[in-house]
Amino acid sequence: MRIFSPKRYVASVDRIDLNTLWADGKRAILLDRDNTLVPRDTEQVPAAVSAWLDAARAKGFKLCMVSNNWHRDQVMSSARELGLEAISHAMKPAPFALKVGLKRLGATADEAVLIGDQLYTDVWSGNFAGVDTILVKPQATQDLWYTQIFRIFERRALRDLPCEE
Repeated sequence: MRIFSPKRYVASVDRIDLNTLWADGKRAILLDRDNTLVPRDTEQVPAAVSAWLDAARAKGFKLCMVSNNWHRDQVMSSARELGLEAISHAMKPAPFALKVGLKRLGATADEAVLIGDQLYTDVWSGNFAGVDTILVKPQATQDLWYTQIFRIFERRALRDLPCEE
């Protein structure tokens, strides 16, 4: 079940140490939007997330948002606000959008990490594309009806994986 195993499980994006990623040879970060960077169904980016992205850019990381969200205008609005490259309609867990994101950033899979809140979309696609993955807890408890079903299976799969608070 390695395909569903994140390299790390962390409470939130802003808790991920950028120096550790850099020391591990990571130079590109692919990021999910909904419930990873932005709480679902809001346009408000938390200040801590925005500051973390600024610190990542200052350190030299290349950043790209890769979202399954079908509302391109929402994805691109968030991307502009955060100063990110962006891909909407990513169709994760298929790895194709991640490969497009890597190409846009001029990075290899070994140089990248994918950060997302869903095991069966984000982690699966990242591992399928050969990119290290970091799972974060979702920022909001509201989800689409089908995501709520996946969350039941996620909780079972993650019960023995400690979360770095």
